[in-house]
Amino acid sequence: MGRLRISSRRHGTVERMMTLEQQAAPASRALPDTRPARRPVGRWLVPLLVAVLLGQMAVAMVTTAVQQTPTIDEPVYVGTAAEYLHEHRVVHNPEHPPLGKLVVGVGVALADPQVDPSFTGDQGRLGRHLLYESGNDPWRLMLFARLPVIALTLGFGLIVFAFARELAGSVGGLVALGLYAFSPDVIAHGSLATLDVPAAGFVLTAVWLLWRARHRPRLYVPLAGVALGAALATKMSTLAAVPVLAALAGLSVWCARVPAESRRRALGRAAVGAGVVTLVAIAVVWASYLVVDPRLRWAPEQPVPVVRGLRGLAVDLLPFPEAYRDGMRVQFRFENHPWEGFLFGRLYTGSLWYYLPAALLVKTPLGMLALWAAGAVTVVAVRGLRPVAPYLLLPAAVLLGAAMLGSRDFGTRYAVFVPMFLAVAAGCVLAVRWRWAPVAAGALVLFVAVSSLRTYPYYLPYSNEAFGGPAKTRLRLHDSNVDWGQDLGRLADRLRERYRGERIWLVYKGSGVPSHYGIRAADPREVPADEVRGLLVVSASSVAKATGRLAELIDSSRPVDTVGHSITIYRR
Repeated sequence: MGRLRISSRRHGTVERMMTLEQQAAPASRALPDTRPARRPVGRWLVPLLVAVLLGQMAVAMVTTAVQQTPTIDEPVYVGTAAEYLHEHRVVHNPEHPPLGKLVVGVGVALADPQVDPSFTGDQGRLGRHLLYESGNDPWRLMLFARLPVIALTLGFGLIVFAFARELAGSVGGLVALGLYAFSPDVIAHGSLATLDVPAAGFVLTAVWLLWRARHRPRLYVPLAGVALGAALATKMSTLAAVPVLAALAGLSVWCARVPAESRRRALGRAAVGAGVVTLVAIAVVWASYLVVDPRLRWAPEQPVPVVRGLRGLAVDLLPFPEAYRDGMRVQFRFENHPWEGFLFGRLYTGSLWYYLPAALLVKTPLGMLALWAAGAVTVVAVRGLRPVAPYLLLPAAVLLGAAMLGSRDFGTRYAVFVPMFLAVAAGCVLAVRWRWAPVAAGALVLFVAVSSLRTYPYYLPYSNEAFGGPAKTRLRLHDSNVDWGQDLGRLADRLRERYRGERIWLVYKGSGVPSHYGIRAADPREVPADEVRGLLVVSASSVAKATGRLAELIDSSRPVDTVGHSITIYRR
């Protein structure tokens, strides 16, 4: 009865009685329908709009993937994926579990590259050797490696739509999907053979399944455990979500209790639900290692640091394979390193707790920020939506808090789950009975779409209009926010088209090999300054962190061109 609606005026008394009955219903009953009473969207129109939104996203990601050279992290993951396929052992890159690289490995297997079984070296050399020294076409291999992540990113878009539709109807689902499909951060990182989007999407999927478990816990609680395990088997940073999702599993089982069930029995079932999610997730992590090597051999290529104190004890207690625990030790070593950060023109050593919120403010479309805020307020303030608030807001808040405490201020990719969770929350704005809500939400989504399309195909360096757009991002942020090595191929094309025959001096941040793309350049920091004549080419992150000789060279040069908003060409 919680979803029965009587819209005729002559049944007004009955409708008021139904409203009172809905308010008095126990928590285990279905939520009252808070969607506005409007004519249903045609059955054919909703699937068509979903297809259009995901179609444009697919075009944006594929064309971006085709044009970009390998970013800093991608060769490591591609090389490790090839190693999994041919050696069936975990050797390199233990700081990330296997599942995300197995996803990348699907594309690597289809590309069928030549692999050198005699290679020895670290994980950085492994990827470069596969791409540039083994007789493979790096353009083709990188595209094939990126395609499975693109497909997974599109699949997560369907999760966003389904989640929001359950809360706010089809129009709310379309608003949520529109924000997701036009998110510059999601498009940028969803088109790369990296792990950030897959890990975040698996967490969102787990939360959606736990929400559905409020009505069918026996089906959806184990499935949520599988999704959580997939996240844990992709990136270790998702460990912070385990206690939250275990608690949400208990909450969902509690809400599914029958009225006659005793409180003690209901609490016991809730505890079992939390345990099932956790145990299934652990099993999935083990399965990901067993897929790579059924014998679970572990011979790390790099020395594994010793971690002491509470961190060391926590690692020792993790119920995961030894390779996973050693990967955690490597991650803790990274956390102890004094990394350099760059925010709003300031170069600093260490980390700033407010870095990620500030970076999100710069790199999120303005209309999206407005809808995020409205959605968060809606799920907290509207009585019918309040039960979903902990599912949408708590996991995102915990993961964001954990990322803010990290030592690596490298980019909003560490918070790419925020556009996913808050897109669903933004769709809930359509559940409010305000006539202007659909018009306002539609206008803001259109504003987001225009802002996103204007940056095409340069999604990595996106920043919103309040901060000057993509051309100005390098003045405020660095690393994967703007310059991750993606424009080396575009630089080669620009030099051939406009500067053929000139002397090139290059300071480039990336994993690509410039000579492979026809760039013949020298490092200007290795010769006296008066010998550096011709074109000085510097990537944005190197400009942001320039000191000493490089800073003097930049200050005494004249900027004449930019490539992809991430590389500046100076004339000397």
